[in-house]
Amino acid sequence: MTITEFLKPDIWFDQGAGPRYVQLRRRLEEAIQSGVLPPNSSLPPEREIAEITDLSRVTVRKAMHELVQQGAIEQRQGSGSFVRESTARVEQSLRHLTSFTEDMQQRGLETTSKWLERGVFLPTEEEVSVLGLGAEDSVARIYRLREAGGQPMALERAALPLSILPNPLEVTTSLYATLGLIGHRPVRAIQKISAINLESTEAKLLNVAEGTAGLRIQRLSFLEDGRVAELTRSLYRGDAYDFVAELQLSG
Repeated sequence: MTITEFLKPDIWFDQGAGPRYVQLRRRLEEAIQSGVLPPNSSLPPEREIAEITDLSRVTVRKAMHELVQQGAIEQRQGSGSFVRESTARVEQSLRHLTSFTEDMQQRGLETTSKWLERGVFLPTEEEVSVLGLGAEDSVARIYRLREAGGQPMALERAALPLSILPNPLEVTTSLYATLGLIGHRPVRAIQKISAINLESTEAKLLNVAEGTAGLRIQRLSFLEDGRVAELTRSLYRGDAYDFVAELQLSG
């Protein structure tokens, strides 16, 4: 069945089944899931979809916008809208303090990094406060795009006291592996996870559309002696990452 046949309103449209743009979005989702619209295939232009479905351009645009927000399709400047290739989802347990590299290795995925920043810098006020730095101290910072299995997965920005990481250039793969070699691997952490919509710069680096759902994670980790080891802020693709926690009934 062609996409034109699939979108004919007499097949799927129900006057009492909710907003028209929602019904159209669901129909397009069905087209993607059933293979009528395979990965990397182009969707008809909005004008053509409006003509096929007897819907307004505004209604079509709202449906397309929601598909972009979900990460199901991407809009390429000057080329139109295309079905995104599906990304395998990764689950990370919140029970153990592990690095991104260790998480991916456990799943048999090779990891790579693209460095966006790495060096010694003057700290921000927040870094001075959170990391317990003195007025004259500097801070080690690393910022990189983390990839697994050839797919961009996360943006990771970490700040550490120089007493914990004297030379950030020594970090080539796993930050925690490097810290372990010098006796400064964290043993516990406090982690905060928030839902966000990715802004243009971050979305481009993660190869998703602007506004796509993502996860913002802030981690504050500690050494065994109680010292703060690391302040890390990460952005994860919402379509590729799940965080899983095991809960037990108290009392």
